[in-house]
Amino acid sequence: MLPQAIAEPLAPSRDARGFVVEPLSLTQLTAQQNVHVVWTAAGAVRGNHHHVRGTEVTLVLGPALVRYRDANGIQDVQITKGTLYRFTFPPKVAHAFGALGPEPMFLVGFNTEIYDSEHPDALPDHILGADDLAKLV
Repeated sequence: MLPQAIAEPLAPSRDARGFVVEPLSLTQLTAQQNVHVVWTAAGAVRGNHHHVRGTEVTLVLGPALVRYRDANGIQDVQITKGTLYRFTFPPKVAHAFGALGPEPMFLVGFNTEIYDSEHPDALPDHILGADDLAKLV
């Protein structure tokens, strides 16, 4: 049986300058071996993989569609413009991110595994396509 993912809307501190958020607790932060920042063009899809060993924590700033397959089956979270979510994807949970709307999607990912191109932790697992996004725009 697949493990369960966690999807959490975040409430960052906002003012006229923008917003600030602490993405991980100190305990979570010390477990991370990889961090990546991703800027995805409107209408494009990232991810479509699962991790063999690593747990990935991803912050996503909408507009975006996040799809994952966990113990509860296929789940879709549609994130509106300016809304911030944190997702935790345990090993074997397929996940993908789609940039909705006319603007790029921004995300920051953390993983408990070091990136190693010789022994990849991420394996392809297609669950979201650009045609799925087109139906929502």
